[in-house]
Amino acid sequence: MAAKRRRRKATSVTIRDVARTSGFSSTTVSFVLNDAPLARFIPAKTKDRIRSAAKKLGYRPHLLTPFMRSKRSHAVGVMVFDMTDPFCTLVLRGVENALYQASYLPMLADVHNEKSRFERYLEMLLDRRIEGLIVIANWLFLDINFLADLEKNTIPTTLISGELQNDSISSVVVDNEVGGRLALEHLYSLGHRKIAFIRGPKMLGDSGPRWHGIKAIAAAHKLELDPKLIVDLPESRDPNSGFEAGFRLTEELLTRKKQFTALMAFDDLTAFGAIRALAKAGLRVPEDCSVIGFDDVAAASLCTPPLTTIRQPMEAMGSAAVGILVDGINASQENREFTAAHRRVAPELVARKSARSLR
Repeated sequence: MAAKRRRRKATSVTIRDVARTSGFSSTTVSFVLNDAPLARFIPAKTKDRIRSAAKKLGYRPHLLTPFMRSKRSHAVGVMVFDMTDPFCTLVLRGVENALYQASYLPMLADVHNEKSRFERYLEMLLDRRIEGLIVIANWLFLDINFLADLEKNTIPTTLISGELQNDSISSVVVDNEVGGRLALEHLYSLGHRKIAFIRGPKMLGDSGPRWHGIKAIAAAHKLELDPKLIVDLPESRDPNSGFEAGFRLTEELLTRKKQFTALMAFDDLTAFGAIRALAKAGLRVPEDCSVIGFDDVAAASLCTPPLTTIRQPMEAMGSAAVGILVDGINASQENREFTAAHRRVAPELVARKSARSLR
């Protein structure tokens, strides 16, 4: 009977008991006793003290909990590089809906475009035994070190709005070249020949393909692209900087005294800034100058006039990313080989009131 009482007491010892005895928090004790990734930041003396207290108390992990029996958490980490970026909202809706349908729990982390926060959240998500990871990369996701950190993972990972041609990280992106083609083709079909362009930052992955699409349509129609009507967005870590840059660059274009009847902006926020600058100069949209954007964020249909733009199917991109991720998780659970999938989705033209015909 005494032996049975001793065994019962030993199995009833909890992490809180060890924390109380050792003098450290339950979180620290949990990291040490479960050998979590974050435990590497805990001093050796602290670890020794915690393990000594656990041994003294007779602590044993609860090996028969449902989680430990199944080794499944059904949790997926969802990392966003800046929640204030309007691109992320609809993508997140698609991710969340698809994860719900697949019976997975999203664990959301906003890393505020900070590498240190990204690394810390990644460690914390891995410690919570997520089965997969989705990263919604805004247009500032450029640091090669971020990619290196992701590639260290042993769990399935899908990147949205960032294209990686490798066998470890899947990706879902919009076809930027097709989007550039659609935008210029639309303006050309409306009779515009003198067109100004606010391109994306030169170091951004989306900028090159989008400009290739524009040049392809220009070449097909023998349309001259005037260098004096082309400006580039500067690099910035503020996702809302496109508005201010669009405003300033449009003012710069107007000072060049080169007439243009239409302006193609890199994205919708840049287009909003351009419209503000045109209004300040006494020019009406679309009567004096047509404007077209890219993305179709929520505000595009609400501004005055409603913005003509190239829509990224953001909810569909989120859903597609989850589909790829679940395939990878299933392959991992079944010990099957899984090669990263790289999917491009088609954009579409949304014609509203900010662009008019000259015919």
